[in-house]
Amino acid sequence: MGFNFIHKLPSPEEIKEQFPLPAEYLAQKEQRDKEIAKIFTGESDKFLLIIGPCSADREDSVCEYVNRLAKVQDKVEDKLLLIPRVYTNKPRTTGEGYKGMLHQPDPSKRPNMYEGLLAIRSLHMRVIRETGFGTADEMLYPENLSYLSDVISYIAIGARSVENQQHRLVSSGIDVPVGMKNPTSGDLSVMLNSVFAAQHSHDFLYRSYEVQTSGNPLTHTILRGAVNKHGQCIPNYHYEDLKLLLELYAQKNLQNPACVVDCNHSNSNKQYMEQIRIAKEVLHSRRHSQDINRFVKGLMIESYLVPGSQKVGGGCYGQSITDPCLGWDDTERLIYEIADSIL
Repeated sequence: MGFNFIHKLPSPEEIKEQFPLPAEYLAQKEQRDKEIAKIFTGESDKFLLIIGPCSADREDSVCEYVNRLAKVQDKVEDKLLLIPRVYTNKPRTTGEGYKGMLHQPDPSKRPNMYEGLLAIRSLHMRVIRETGFGTADEMLYPENLSYLSDVISYIAIGARSVENQQHRLVSSGIDVPVGMKNPTSGDLSVMLNSVFAAQHSHDFLYRSYEVQTSGNPLTHTILRGAVNKHGQCIPNYHYEDLKLLLELYAQKNLQNPACVVDCNHSNSNKQYMEQIRIAKEVLHSRRHSQDINRFVKGLMIESYLVPGSQKVGGGCYGQSITDPCLGWDDTERLIYEIADSIL
C-alpha cells in the first residue's frame, strides 16, 4: 500500500478538552457571530471586510496584525464589521509549496500535523482572547472542521473545492456563514449549485458517523475571478457581473441572497495593489444600484504588515510567504476610505 501511516492524531474532542475555549470568550464570540449573521440576513446594513494575510504563517506577526486591526475596528464600527483572515491551511495547485500552519507550524521545518493542530487552535483562540474578533479560515479539509468549529466565525470554500460534494454537505451543517467561491473556470452555476446544496439538509458519512444536517441559510457566493483556457485571468467584480449574479440568484430560489467580492486572486491577477481600485469600483456599483447595495455584503482583501511577498525563509517579519498582500499603511487607509464611502 502506498500510504505510510506515521501516527494517529488526537480526535477533535480530545484537542478541545485539552485546549478549551473559556466560557467568557465563547460568549464573546457568539455575540460577534450574531452580528455577522445579521449582515447576511439583511437585518444589519453594516459592510463586511474579511481581511488579513494570505496565509497565517506565524503566530506573533499575525497577532500583531490583528491587534492593529482591532484598533481600526473601534473607529469604524458604526459602518464596518471586520473579520480577520486567519488562514491556517492553504490549497496548492500542484501540491507543492507551503500548505499552511496546519502542516508546518514552523514553515522552515518538516511537516508535523500534531504540532500543527495545536498551533492553529492556539492561534485562533489567541485572536479571540486579545481582540474579541471571530476569525475566518478556509475549509480545505472538511474532516478537520471539528478541531476549530467553536473558534471560527466565517468559513470560505475555495475555487478548487467548491465542486466537491463533501465540502458542500459539510457546509450544510455549519452554524456560521460559509462563502462558496466560483470555480477557477468562472462557471457561476457551479457556485450557485454549491450554495443550494449547503442551504439544504443532508444525510451522509462524516468522521465515521452517519450524520444529518439542518442546512445553512447563511451560505453565500464569493466572486474571485476566473481563468480562461489560455491561462489568462478574467475578473468578475464589475457592475455587469454583479447584476448577472443577482439575476441568477432570483432563478434559484435561494435564502438570503448575498455576495462577497474577493479583491485579489484572479480578480486582480494577483497584482495586490489592484485590490484598492477593485474595492472602490465595487463600492461605486453599490452606490449606483440599491439592489446591488443590498446584495453585495462585503469584500475579501489580502493584507499583512509588510507589502508584497517573499519566499519561505526570506526573513522579513510580517510579509506573506504565499500570495503578495497589501501592507499595513495601505490597508489602514483603505479601510477608512471604505467606511467614508458608505452612506
